[in-house]
Amino acid sequence: MIDVSALGGEHLARAKENPRGISAHAFLREGPLRQTIIALTAGAGLGDHDAPDAASLHVLSGRVRLVGGEEVVELTTGQIAPIPQRRHSLEAGEDSVVVLTTVVV
Repeated sequence: MIDVSALGGEHLARAKENPRGISAHAFLREGPLRQTIIALTAGAGLGDHDAPDAASLHVLSGRVRLVGGEEVVELTTGQIAPIPQRRHSLEAGEDSVVVLTTVVV
């Protein structure tokens, strides 16, 4: 069993020590399923990158913006959204912890 709240707190502390304001760790790999905890400090982000085959983003704490082309999705604590099937970026509006779930086909 994995305590994602504790893992999120640990990685947020690491993100605060990282000059880029980011810490991430793939904590679950089961067949095609992957789950990664990502912690970002306020203002930090992940620049444009390609989308996986299928994915969702669940905000454990904080507030983030998922930007895919013209589409911008604002997510706050407890919310989940699919990752757009195109290049996208992620920006933290405040210190945030998210779980990225992907399926590798």
